[in-house]
Amino acid sequence: MPKFLLQSTYTIEGLKGLITDGGSKRVDVVRKTIEASGGRLESMYFSFGKNDTYVVFDLPDHKSAAALALAIRAAGGLDSRITPLLTAEEVDEAVRVKEAYEPPGR
Repeated sequence: MPKFLLQSTYTIEGLKGLITDGGSKRVDVVRKTIEASGGRLESMYFSFGKNDTYVVFDLPDHKSAAALALAIRAAGGLDSRITPLLTAEEVDEAVRVKEAYEPPGR
């Protein structure tokens, strides 16, 4: 199953919800949401840097990830981004593919 990274920053309303619910409830909600999409939560961490949360998870496909991203953003509590993650083996396969690309100006 493809693996993804969700990075998010809480909105003011999202922070109010986090203060009310606490971190453990949010992890449970994220787990249930990912599982309802046919995936599996690997890990979720809270942070005090550029992003407030980092979530690593598996989903069946990129369409499921896009649907999840749309639902999260539309709910309004988070500014989030979902990034596909590649294994070393997937990168090995990618570097063996020879693409015909010509840089600008050549």
